[in-house]
Parts: sequence; structure tokens; C-alpha cells
Amino acid sequence: MYKYACLYTKPKSTREEMADQQRKIKIAIVGGGIAGLALGAGLKKKEHIDFHIYESVPAYKDVGAGLALHMNAIKAMTLIGPEVRQAYFSKAMEMGEEDKEMSTEVILAHGPNQGELVAELGKAKGRKTVSRADLLDGLLELVPKENISFNKRLEKIEESNDGVRITFKDGSEAHADCMIGADGIHSATRSFILGPDHPATEPKNHDGWQIYRTMVTSEFAREHINPKWTRTVPILLGPRGHINTIPLNKGTRLSAGVAVRGVKFGTKGEVPDLDPEMYKDYSEDAQRIVRLVARDTSASWTAADHDHAPTYYKGCVAMMGDAAHASMPFAGNGAAQALEDAAVLDHLFSKVTEPDQIGAAFSAYDATRRPRSQAVVDLARKFGRIYAYAEDGMHEDPTKMKQFFGGAAGFTNNADLQRQNDDAMKLFESAIGGDANGTNGLAPEGVEVV
Repeated sequence: MYKYACLYTKPKSTREEMADQQRKIKIAIVGGGIAGLALGAGLKKKEHIDFHIYESVPAYKDVGAGLALHMNAIKAMTLIGPEVRQAYFSKAMEMGEEDKEMSTEVILAHGPNQGELVAELGKAKGRKTVSRADLLDGLLELVPKENISFNKRLEKIEESNDGVRITFKDGSEAHADCMIGADGIHSATRSFILGPDHPATEPKNHDGWQIYRTMVTSEFAREHINPKWTRTVPILLGPRGHINTIPLNKGTRLSAGVAVRGVKFGTKGEVPDLDPEMYKDYSEDAQRIVRLVARDTSASWTAADHDHAPTYYKGCVAMMGDAAHASMPFAGNGAAQALEDAAVLDHLFSKVTEPDQIGAAFSAYDATRRPRSQAVVDLARKFGRIYAYAEDGMHEDPTKMKQFFGGAAGFTNNADLQRQNDDAMKLFESAIGGDANGTNGLAPEGVEVV
């Protein structure tokens, strides 16, 4: 029995052991978002794996502000499979020519240094933007229809000597050797793993963030704002909110938003209106975007993230993506971290051939992914404070801002994801090989968030 084994404790006969070798490993993925679908796209290529995705909604809706994926996200998709990477490129809109490097431009829109470029985030050749709905459509095409069920909202998880039993709110049940929860920021899987009363279980909004957002046609946007911002992804900074735009749906629509820190919500959670008059000392470009957003804020949302979980798994149940490490959107790396999770889990399960090895795989995943993904949560919080001119007067020193953003972007964008996969596999192989510590002296690289 392996140190990190699940609850498979009953001794097996020779006949049972032979049957185990012949049967597939059954994996239940609860949540069919970017994380769950990307993992499914990888697992479908493994003959020894039998997986099924259970998605809570009846059908996907066109929601979300849009994504401008950074280089680490593209690397993660490539590790899962070139077809996953291609699904993204096929659905996305080019920000520039394929041989031209493009990035998210971070620009001061307030104060004496107004107009100064302080960061170029996510720089990559032929960089693209995509709506979340379009990316989900692309990933869904990679998963066999018989491997996904909709309208399956998780209600209860039970572990037993032969795996995991899952009950859904419609009364149906599923049984698997293990379960991976990709069920979002309000994850029932997270509650099961940490406990409903753990201080890190529920999402938090420590800084009182509200994202005022609108969705308009690009044609309409060009009549009201600088047409340049309908083709690229800027972040315009100031103390009463930072402003950004993201082109979507092959350039036919635009998502525009204002992220405000320290919003005073009403006693029943009421959100105050966005007042363009408060932005009269911002740059003209920023003011025009704010006025555009204020016309219709129906796509707005209240931001939240997770405090750090002490573990990403318990027994034969693990969590990934926003369920494990929801972050503020300000570092633009939430989807990328979900894809990194999928890449590591997909790689580990290429070697999981017996149910008793699942716990070792989850332990290796936890040790490899938790430090890096939680560092990104911290980083996103700090990005938000800097964007809001709330971080030690950093906005008064553009050179200092450039140095910080350059280091932070390097940490997210330039990570060696092949090494991350290799580190996880070494931990797994060490554990099932009987190493007393299950680490073989290898630890994943971390990061100091200053």
C-alpha cells in the first residue's frame, strides 16, 4: 500500500489484482469550465483512463469579460496537446500580426506622469483575445459528447473503500475511483476538502472590489472611444478605478470595464452607480471609456478571490482552477493557472494505472501547483493595489513600477512548465516507489511576492 493511497484498504485476491490491471481508472470531473474541459481533452487520449465531466448548468452562456491569455497559458495548452492550443487560436482574435509581439499595455491615466507606459504584460507573438464562451466552445469540441453531462449540480461527496460516490441535486449519482472538482469559486468540492467552516473555504473581497462592465458592438464603441482601444488591451490606471477594454468575438464586440477598489456597498449589498464625474482628472481616453461603461453597467460583477488553502486534495478528491485558487483578475492569469493545473494533472494521470496510485498523484499535484498558484493569487492582489495607487506611493515612481511589473510578468509568463510537469512526475514516482518522504528531495520552484 502506498503512503498516499486513497481508501483502498481491503486486501485483494490474485483474481482481483488481475481485474484491476485490466480495468480503466475512472475519473469524475465536476465542472465543465476551462479547467475541466482542458483536462478532459487531455485524458481522452489515454486508453487506461475513463473520465466523465459533470457540468452544473444546462448549457453554456455567453458570460465573462474576455481573456487575453498570457504565454504560460499557451504553453500549458501545448503540453496538454496541440489540438487544445489550436482550439484557442481558432476561436480567438489576433491583436496583431503573427510575427509581431503584442502585449497588454499598462498606462498611467492620472497624476503628473499621465500617459506613461509602465508595463507590457503577457507579451507574445501574434497574441490574441477571446471571449470565455468562445474558448469553451472550442474546448467542448475536443471532448466526446458521451463524456459530458449538463445540468448536474454537485450536492454531496462520499468516500468509501472503493472510491468516491457523488450525488447531484437532481437525485442522480455517479461513482468513480477519484473526483476532481473544477466547480468554480463557490466550489462545493473546496468545502468538502477543507470543511465548510474553514476560514479559507469561502471567497473573499478584502479590498472591496467592484467591476463595472459593459458589452457593446465594436462599431458602437468606435463612435465613443479612441478606436485604438477596440483592437488592443489597455489598462489605464488611477486612484478611483482602473479602466480596460478587451475585443471579443473576432473583433465584433468590445468588453469595457472600470475596476474600483474600496466600494461602499449597501446594507443589502447594493452597488453604487458608476459616476463619470469622478474621473474628470483622468486622461481623455480613460474618461471616454468610463462614460461608455456608465451608459450600461448590466455586465458588472463583484470581484472575489480565495485565501490560501492548506491543501488541494483529500483522499481521492482534489480541486483545480478557481475551485482551488480563485484570484482577482488584475494579473490576467486566472485561466492560465487553471490550464497549468490541467497540464500537470493530465501528465500525472498518464502514469496512474492502479487506483492505489491516485493519492500519490494528487499529493504530487498539490506539492507542485499549490505554491505557484497561490503566489499568483498574492500577485493579483498586489497588482490591484498598485493599479489603484494604493501601494506605498509606487505610482509616483514609474521606474519602480516598471521594475515590479517586469519581474511579476516574468514569473507568470516565462515559467518553465515542462519542468513543472517533470517535477510533479518525479514526486509521484518517488512516492509510489516507497520513498519515506514522498519527495525525493525535489521541491517545485516558488516565488517571493514582494
